[in-house]
Amino acid sequence: MSSGTQFSHQLRRYYGWYTGSFAAFIMLLAIGEYLGMSQAAIGHIFLFATIAIYAGIGVMSRTSDVSEYYVAGRRVPAVFNGMATAADWMSAASFIGLAGTLYFAGFEGLAFVTGWTGGFVLVALLLAPYLRKFGQYTIPDFLGERYQGNFARMVGLAAAVLASFVYLVAQIYGVGLVTSRFVSVEFEIGLFIGLAGILVCSFLGGMRAVTWTQVAQYVILIIAYLVPVVILSYKVTGIPLPQAVYGTVLGQISEREDELMNEASEIEVRRQYRYRADEFGRKIAELPVSLDAERAALIERLNALRLEDGSAREIALTERALRDLPRTAEEARARWEKQRAHALERARPPPRHATAHPGDTPEEVARSRNNFIALVFVLMVGTAALPHILMRYYTTPGVVEARRSVFWALFFIFLLYVTAPAYAVFAKWEVYSNLVGSSLTELPAWVASWGKVGLVKIEDLNGDGILQLAELTINTDVIVLATPEIAGLPYVVAGLVAAGGLAAALSTADGLLLTISNALSHDFYYKVVNPRASTHRRLVISKSQLLVVAVVAAWVASLRPDNILFMVGLAFSIAAAAFFPALVLGIFWKRANRPGAVCGMLAGLGITLYYVVSTHSFFGGSMENAWLGIAPIAAGAFGVPLGFLVIIVISLLTPPPPQEIQDLVDFVRYPQLPGGEGH
Repeated sequence: MSSGTQFSHQLRRYYGWYTGSFAAFIMLLAIGEYLGMSQAAIGHIFLFATIAIYAGIGVMSRTSDVSEYYVAGRRVPAVFNGMATAADWMSAASFIGLAGTLYFAGFEGLAFVTGWTGGFVLVALLLAPYLRKFGQYTIPDFLGERYQGNFARMVGLAAAVLASFVYLVAQIYGVGLVTSRFVSVEFEIGLFIGLAGILVCSFLGGMRAVTWTQVAQYVILIIAYLVPVVILSYKVTGIPLPQAVYGTVLGQISEREDELMNEASEIEVRRQYRYRADEFGRKIAELPVSLDAERAALIERLNALRLEDGSAREIALTERALRDLPRTAEEARARWEKQRAHALERARPPPRHATAHPGDTPEEVARSRNNFIALVFVLMVGTAALPHILMRYYTTPGVVEARRSVFWALFFIFLLYVTAPAYAVFAKWEVYSNLVGSSLTELPAWVASWGKVGLVKIEDLNGDGILQLAELTINTDVIVLATPEIAGLPYVVAGLVAAGGLAAALSTADGLLLTISNALSHDFYYKVVNPRASTHRRLVISKSQLLVVAVVAAWVASLRPDNILFMVGLAFSIAAAAFFPALVLGIFWKRANRPGAVCGMLAGLGITLYYVVSTHSFFGGSMENAWLGIAPIAAGAFGVPLGFLVIIVISLLTPPPPQEIQDLVDFVRYPQLPGGEGH
């Protein structure tokens, strides 16, 4: 038996014992809950036990060998690299955000499923085996070698850091979300609890520690994702196979949607939101007079309450309203525009779950279809260009294993993605049938729990004391985490889901942190600043960069910049526009040269960032500036074609690369050439 086969058998045995032990751990906690263990204790045990597992693997995998630290010694078997890639890939966006997006967007949310899975086909066909044949450590490494020097390397480095940092912030935000809810601590404290877990996994052992931790995290996250929806499927349909039976429940949801859309109370609430939007429109049109009038009215009301000995609560609320009032007309315009847009959104009936490309007019339908296609495109090419995913294919023993690990990664990802639509349907059925129409005095406890974190909001707009669908606001990030509570399942299931969400966020955060720190230490410090640096110094630099980046990302995440799925989508657009044209043409077209690649990467990245800033409200932009109605999350749809065009045109207008670079392309492309698999 070869050493590689023996190593693979050992891994199977170790992780088999680990999976069985984790299942027994869940059963023990379930028995503990039955015997009276508190929910707080269950939440704490899940959180700290799983972090302790990851930390233990990280400590045991510590290394000071450069090859082990950067690429896990290039000896990770295909199956386990597939599991690690799946865990690295299935971030908080996939675990926490995907089912929530499908819950709200219905058919339109399938763009994420289609794009993300389709992207791995591009990885297998266009990139993974060729990058493994090239060898080395990072994506900027390939760009520097293929496009002759540090200019292309530095552009690639900047793009890799930017895309990975945006993605990392989303993961740490997800960590804070999970820990703050299930350990009952402040959101910011939850961030840094999770940050400690991230650092212990990656700080000591680099890619070696991250790889074996990610395999362990995949086991937890897939169990956590499947268990509640299987139980919920059995509860609703009597069949514990949600992927096969959710279509029946979807038909019932369509009938319930018909009822809700025609209820007088629902129509009245949507009309009230329309009135509110019109009022905000009036105030915006009359600025700055309307702002002065509102401030004067609040001052007058506050004085009257004080003179008439009004209640302390009314006085406090009025003081708060006065304090929160915008200070300038510009600030008022920005805030009221956002509130007007929210009111207009609530005034419209939600899209029907099974309707493809919804819209009231042909223009809206066309815009919806354009966004669907653009998002699928961006997610596919973004998947094939994400540095932290492509780095995983440097860790396999050879080119054949790199191809096989793409297959295994797609299989392990499929297990979650084929379940996400069922998750959304069963969660929506529970909300539509058991929550909507309830008395506001008898709402389930989970509404208050998630309301404290600011992710569930209820407003009795028509004052009837009954919850209408239009009066309920649920953040997309809540659906998966709250489904066990929504369905009335044992709290141990909710704790399990939290542990799975934490595993998903931590596994991706580990990979992203390592990508950023390795790029800064290897591609910037070692390749550009100090090529004579010793092995020890390179690892010290990498670890220090890892620590700094982690703290900065946690600080940005504490500002709660946007929902998880948008931040992840933005990272895909950045990676797609910056890397995909340069990587694909660098492998398949010998004529691509340094001026073309550098200009193409800068042009693609520049137009993508410009489009996001000009169209997304977080940056002060507006969808009025959108081209073809494309949402900012799919900005890379403009950057990728521009990148290809610029690289091709400028490469043809400038001298071809030298013969040694064209030989490198042949070496990477054709496995039958002599010279081994490394470079």
